[in-house]
Amino acid sequence: MSDTTYNVLFLCTGNSARSIMAEAILNADVSGKFRAFSAGSHPKGEIDPTVLALLKKTNYPTQGLRSKSWDEFAAPGAPQMDFVFTVCDNAAGEVCPVWPGQPMTAHWGVPDPVGFVGSEAEKAAHTAEVMRMLSSRIQIFAALPIRSLDRLNLQKHLNAIGGKE
Repeated sequence: MSDTTYNVLFLCTGNSARSIMAEAILNADVSGKFRAFSAGSHPKGEIDPTVLALLKKTNYPTQGLRSKSWDEFAAPGAPQMDFVFTVCDNAAGEVCPVWPGQPMTAHWGVPDPVGFVGSEAEKAAHTAEVMRMLSSRIQIFAALPIRSLDRLNLQKHLNAIGGKE
């Protein structure tokens, strides 16, 4: 793993909501310890409008966010990832590309705001709850003493954050 800045990739099928939120949340960390990215196996090509509105409302960075394929991060010249997290059940079950450098991986599945059925207000509230869940997991991750944990113990912590022991 890198000495100062860890590259983190958040994956979801459509890369239009959960993984985008996770990227924005972790990139808001001012410690300089992380650089976050997001991608999808079948990207929708656009960010969900409710997600984008919530990110802006809560002052998360949105510049440069876009829905993109995970192939970008498996290609030569792509940043080498230290951590890869799936945030939706579909992406967790898919065959992922081979990530150079053997990054640590974990599944942190959260509900899909895009698939939520309800009024605009209900969808906004659901999306905010998903963001809260992601933010909580990311805060726990960011607080881990990554350098002082061996890979086995670090993996246990990463799995526990996602609810798997």
